[in-house]
Amino acid sequence: MPRLVKKIHITSLDILITILLLAGGGWLYYSATTRLEYEWNWSVIPQYLFRFDEQSGKWVPNLLILGLITTIRLSIWSTILATLLGTGMGFMRISKHRFRRLLGGAYVALSRNLPPLVMVFIFYFFVAEQIMPILGIKDCVDTCSPWTKQVLELFFGPTEQLSSFLTAIITLAIYEGAYITEIVRSGIQSVDPGQMEAAQALGFDWWRSMRFIILPQAIRMVLPPLAGQFISTIKDSAIVSVISIQELTFQGMELMAATYLTFEVWITITIMYFTLTFACSVLARKLELKMRKREQG
Repeated sequence: MPRLVKKIHITSLDILITILLLAGGGWLYYSATTRLEYEWNWSVIPQYLFRFDEQSGKWVPNLLILGLITTIRLSIWSTILATLLGTGMGFMRISKHRFRRLLGGAYVALSRNLPPLVMVFIFYFFVAEQIMPILGIKDCVDTCSPWTKQVLELFFGPTEQLSSFLTAIITLAIYEGAYITEIVRSGIQSVDPGQMEAAQALGFDWWRSMRFIILPQAIRMVLPPLAGQFISTIKDSAIVSVISIQELTFQGMELMAATYLTFEVWITITIMYFTLTFACSVLARKLELKMRKREQG
């Protein structure tokens, strides 16, 4: 069958908006290059992305790429932990027991109404400075075999910053988990209550009804917003730069202080963040369309 080609209708308003956007962009570029009393120096930025290692004879990641990798690590681990926490709290939010509902609601209200910067400092000074030494994580890492340290560095970055990195993961997970809690709650409650009643009428207990009947339907509802929450986690991860986690924003501040290339550094970082989040947005959109086609098919 021939494919149907959608016609794109361009109106005069669309043309006018495009002209205004191009004119605005041209004016900003002209002002930045001629009127702004600033000496642009883009030629030095590539060396902070990759550098040539003379010992290995290879190109290796430099400050900005290393910061981007740390941001990705933070986002992935925080999202995994936040999903587990948010799922558990989401079940508590819909529980028949009033105490569990109150506990889940208190967690959501407290996490969503506290500034994330305050949470970062609270958890850093409490967890990293007090709890981690009691648990002996640093001593455990120091006594690990070289192979184990390589694995830890692959998944968590430099081992000397492991305590701070774990603290950042916990903080982001608790903050993002509050939003995932509401996503899970709304996804489960979006399923027709008659589905649960029918499952129980067939002899299913609550857990089996939830596992085989409710959750498969709810997952289709919560996956797109969960993907969006992962993108939010990427952006929110910049807040942990205040506790010296060497993610992208921290590396940018260090590089700006050393080179005084304010605009070049932050424009580059903006492009790197946008590339990462836009790629995730495209993947999330494809996932949503694929799930929609599967439902219709």
